[in-house]
Amino acid sequence: MSFATDASSFEISLDPRRIDIDAVHAFLRTSYWAQAIPREIVAKSVANSLCVGAFSGGTQIGFARLVTDCATFGYLADVYVLSEHRGQGIAKRMLTTLMAHPDVQGLRRLMLVTRDAQRLYAECGFTALAAPDRHMEKTDPEIYRRAVKS
Repeated sequence: MSFATDASSFEISLDPRRIDIDAVHAFLRTSYWAQAIPREIVAKSVANSLCVGAFSGGTQIGFARLVTDCATFGYLADVYVLSEHRGQGIAKRMLTTLMAHPDVQGLRRLMLVTRDAQRLYAECGFTALAAPDRHMEKTDPEIYRRAVKS
């Protein structure tokens, strides 16, 4: 799917062969949520997720992935658009494309965690937790930093 903004044209693709693991890794390793993530972990996560990419002139400028069982549940992760391309609706287009995928239809629950993009996700139908007291997590935010030291 291609589209144009005022200044540029972009392509959104669900083709897993087009995902540039090096580009995704370059962004994620400096993100607040995946700092220092090893490339092999990024490659494994992409291989085991439903992914969408945004491209400009053949270069990947955005990415998102959905971890899902394709039956009941999905977790949206690693959504980004390079800073120089933000504010043009690219993330929303990626998410709209991903949510329209046949494997996402009929999922009972979709979840995500974000520090600062609540407005974007609300535009895509996400809401705050209805019952936050029912949700729990087990997290290890230092796991990638420890892996680098090993």
